[in-house]
Amino acid sequence: MERVVRRDVRELPKAHLHLHFTGSMRPSTLLELADKYGVRLPEALTGAEPPKLRATDERGWFRFQRLYDAARSCLREPEDIQRLVREAAEEDIADGSGWLEIQVDPTSYAPRLGGLIPALEVILDAVDSASRETGLGMRVLVAANRMKHPLDARTLARLAVRYADRGVVGFGLSNDERRGMARDFDRAFAIAREGGLLSAPHGGELTGPSSVRDCLDDLDATRIGHGVRAAEDPRLLKRLADRGVTCEVCPASNVALGVYEKPEDVPLRRLYEAGVPLALGADDPLLFGSRLAAQYDIARRHHDFSDDELAELARQSVRGSAAPEGVKEKLLSGIEEWLA
Repeated sequence: MERVVRRDVRELPKAHLHLHFTGSMRPSTLLELADKYGVRLPEALTGAEPPKLRATDERGWFRFQRLYDAARSCLREPEDIQRLVREAAEEDIADGSGWLEIQVDPTSYAPRLGGLIPALEVILDAVDSASRETGLGMRVLVAANRMKHPLDARTLARLAVRYADRGVVGFGLSNDERRGMARDFDRAFAIAREGGLLSAPHGGELTGPSSVRDCLDDLDATRIGHGVRAAEDPRLLKRLADRGVTCEVCPASNVALGVYEKPEDVPLRRLYEAGVPLALGADDPLLFGSRLAAQYDIARRHHDFSDDELAELARQSVRGSAAPEGVKEKLLSGIEEWLA
């Protein structure tokens, strides 16, 4: 009987394309910062286990957002930002990541960091320092908040383009996709695309295939944050596959927020076999309790992905990234070595 080799997914080179800024924080770091600033955290953020979440209704989403905001309130000084980014890089390296695109809305940090431009510069400086110190390739994806006015998104898009030579590679749209129409943000995304940034809005998580279509039609998305609900529409799957639009799938997050009941319900296999490029992501490890390698483990344990298929998932993450060609070639070569 042939022995099945199950290689360590933490040693599989990969790119990480869906990680939110505050949500990347280590729980221990959150507790230390809360103590430092005298912040009384919600009980759900102080336990040994991740908080119990469900965001399929507005009340559940509000609770999720409240926990995120409480954690973000503990990031007050440039050194806190530097610590968060460095630790996020260290965690990614431990999970086999060779390239990380971390997503942030700098307006959320502006009040404590001296304004919008200083906040983005602090974040970009932290990313640059962490990249040099750890050796991990890192860039930033600036994300607008769909709960705010589209004019705010245009301001952010212009700022993102202005800092494209400092490490900003893409423009996103996050928060509750049930609020605000994608087309309201079309001008902001046009500004970003014209400035050479990739378009990576969230869609197809809390609402169905229509939100993915809106991202394609109205925002000319090159990547979709989540996109899993596209699996409900075969024609949309073909469209994503034909256009080579990468879906940043976050299995643990999907289950934690109630999009799917169990890990095996996440339509990973359906998306993969339809030819849709995938990039597994951890989303918000602080709130969901698992990081990048764990998403590959879900694909293996709950969807029966072979090592060859896991390697292909890693390749797709690298190809869908904004990494320089030399970095991509190195990672793709490392994936072949992992298989060999």
